[in-house]
This record gives sequence, structure tokens and C-alpha cells, in this order.
Amino acid sequence: MKKGQEIPFMRKVVLLMHVSLDGFVGRLDGDLQWIFPDMDDDLTQWTIDSLSRMDTHVLGRVNYEEQSGHWPYSTDRLAPLINNATKVVFSRTLEKVEWNNSRLATGDVAEEISQLKQRPGMDIFVPGGARFAQSVSRLGLVDEYRLIVHPRVLGSGLPLFTDPIDLKLLSSREFSTGAVALTYRRA
Repeated sequence: MKKGQEIPFMRKVVLLMHVSLDGFVGRLDGDLQWIFPDMDDDLTQWTIDSLSRMDTHVLGRVNYEEQSGHWPYSTDRLAPLINNATKVVFSRTLEKVEWNNSRLATGDVAEEISQLKQRPGMDIFVPGGARFAQSVSRLGLVDEYRLIVHPRVLGSGLPLFTDPIDLKLLSSREFSTGAVALTYRRA
């Protein structure tokens, strides 16, 4: 790099997920209803503030199918941020994606995300599902983990982490419902 030349900005990959106190992102049947009692105005605003700094979402097939069936028809305050974002969908079985601003990625996840990080834009959001999040984390592609820990123990379910990982706490925020937003990076 030449003297005086700007250092290129590298976008962060941010995994933002709701987890139970015992580390599950959903029940075994995929049910997420246990999250919603804690979604008060403060936590919703924190989520909106987080998502407003991300313009690209990377999803696996299952999460894409769930979200594309919900958000285009939602009047929720989060809907515009999610619907207007670029969605990169990783799947070997889907033949096409129809949700606005979506494109199908059938190549190597690490290579695709590396290319996304080099492009101009805001941060890159990994919303889940559990298996896709595990895969992206296992590959070392996540720069920041934003976990909303709910004051519930599910006892069993879909775990967020299946491999050991050391994290360093960057910030925390407690909400009146007892949920806590924890932001980490790899140690």
C-alpha cells in the first residue's frame, strides 16, 4: 500500500442470535415462541439499532424459507430493515430465490463471505438457523457474536455452539425483562 493511500475498510460478519440460558437457539422442533415474551420496546430498539448497521444477510436454506415466508408480509418495525437488505442464500437444493434483494450462493461459504467482506457496505448479518450459524462459526468466519440471552432454560433444543470457542466480552446490556445482550469477539 502506498503512503497516503486509504486502508480499505473490512466489513464485519456479525452473528446475532437469541439463546436460552442453557445455550439453545430453539426447541428441537424449531419453536421460537419462548423468545417473544422478552421482546419489549428496549430490546426491539436494540435489535433495530444493530440491524441498521448491517446491509447484507447471509442465510442457509432453512432460515431463508422461514424468513421469506414471514418478513415480506410483516408490519413489524424490523421488517423494512430485513426486507430491504441484500440476502445471500447458501443452498445446494434451492433452484431459485424470490424474496426481494436475494441471490443464491451455491459455492464455498468461506470464499463467498470473504468476497462479501471485501466489498463496500455495512456489516454482514448472520441470523441463523442453528446449523448454518454453527457452520459459519466453525469456519472462523464470525468477527462478532451478539447474543441475546433470555432468562429461560429449555433443557434441550438446537444448540448455537457445538465446538469449543474462546470469546472476549466487548459489551453487555441488560433489559428489564431479564434478557441480556452480550457482544463478543474471538479471544
